Amino acid sequence: MFDYPTLKIIWWLLVGVLLIGFAIMDGHDMGVGTLLPFVGRDDVERRVVINTVGPHWDGNQVWFITGGGAIFAAWPLVYATAFSGFYWAMLAVLWALFFRPVGFDYRSKINHPTWRSTWDWGLFIGGAVPPLIFGVAFGNLFQGVPFSFADNLMSTYSGSFWALLNPFALLCGLVSTAMITFHGAIYLMHRTEGAIYQRSQRAMLIFGSLLLITFSAAGLWLWQGIDGFALVSAVDPAALPNPLDKTVIRQSGAWLANYQHYPASIALPLLAYAGTLIAMTLAARGATLAAFVASSLAIVGIIGTAGGSLFPFIMPSSSDLRSSLTVWDSVSSQLTLNIMLWATLIFMPLIIVYTSWAYKVMAGKVTAAYIRENDHAAY
Repeated sequence: MFDYPTLKIIWWLLVGVLLIGFAIMDGHDMGVGTLLPFVGRDDVERRVVINTVGPHWDGNQVWFITGGGAIFAAWPLVYATAFSGFYWAMLAVLWALFFRPVGFDYRSKINHPTWRSTWDWGLFIGGAVPPLIFGVAFGNLFQGVPFSFADNLMSTYSGSFWALLNPFALLCGLVSTAMITFHGAIYLMHRTEGAIYQRSQRAMLIFGSLLLITFSAAGLWLWQGIDGFALVSAVDPAALPNPLDKTVIRQSGAWLANYQHYPASIALPLLAYAGTLIAMTLAARGATLAAFVASSLAIVGIIGTAGGSLFPFIMPSSSDLRSSLTVWDSVSSQLTLNIMLWATLIFMPLIIVYTSWAYKVMAGKVTAAYIRENDHAAY
C-alpha cells in the first residue's frame, strides 16, 4: 500500500499517461479522419484512407473511455466541475464522435456518391472537432475557469460556452488540431502508397510546420501575456482533500515557475520540438515507422509541457482563487486510489500487449487493389 501523498502524484502521472495514450492511439485515427476529404480524391482512394484505421479505431476508443473513467474515480471534484462547467463543449465532442461509428460502418453500405460524400465529411467532423475542443479546454485551464465552491463543496460555474472561445484558447485548439493531424498524416504515409502517400506527405509538412509555429506562439503568449496561479500557503499532501483550505494568488510568470523549481522538466518542451522536427525529417526521407514513433514522442512532450506547467494545479479557478483544484485536494480516498492502481497495473499491460499484437497482425500497406478485391468486406 502506498502512502496518500505518493498515490496523489502517481495518479496525476497515470491520468497524464492515459491522456497521452488517447492522443497517440485515437489521435492518429482522428488525424486520418481530418485528412480524409483532402488526401482521397475519389471513392476508392477515400476507402483506402478509411481502411488504414478501420480495423483499429474502435479499440483505440478504449483510451478515451478509460481516461474519462480514471478522472471520475481518481479526481471526482475535477470530473464534477469540468463536466458541468464544460457541459456544452463536452456535448459538442460527443456529437462529433457520433459520426465516427456510423460513418465507418455505414459509409460504404450504399453505393451512391451523395451518401458516401456525406459520411466522408461526417468522419472529418468526428476527427477534427474533438482535438480542437480539447485544445480549447486546455487553453482555458491556463487562464482559469470561472467556478467556485460553497462551504459544502457544491460547485457553481459562472461562465458560458462562448466565453471558452477566447483567442488564447483558440490558439491552443490550433496546437491540438495541428498535433493530431500531423500525427495522422504520418500514419497515413506509413499505410499507403502512390498519390495518397504524396498528399499525406505534403499534409505532414504543412501541419508539422503549423504545430511548431502555434506551439511556440502559445508558449510566448503564456510567458508574456497570461498571469499564472501559485500556491502561497502550505498544503499538507497527506491531509484529506479540501479545496478551500489553501491560499492561491495570480502572478506574472507563475506558469513557468516549475521549470525553475524542477530544471529537468525543461526536457518536455524540448522533446516537443525535437520530436516534431525529427518526425518531419524521417517522414520526408520515407522512414515512416520511425517518424510515427518520433511524432508520438512529440505528443508526449506537448501534453507533458501543458501538465508540467500547470502542476500542482489541475483546474484553476478564475472567480474564486482558493477554489482552484490541485493534485492534493481533488482526489478520492487513499483506499480508492490504491485499488484503482492495482487494477491499472494488471489490466494496462494486457491492453498494450493486445493492441500491439492487433497492429502487428494487420500491418502493411492498404492499396486500391485490396479495396477492389474486397469490395463488400472492406469499409
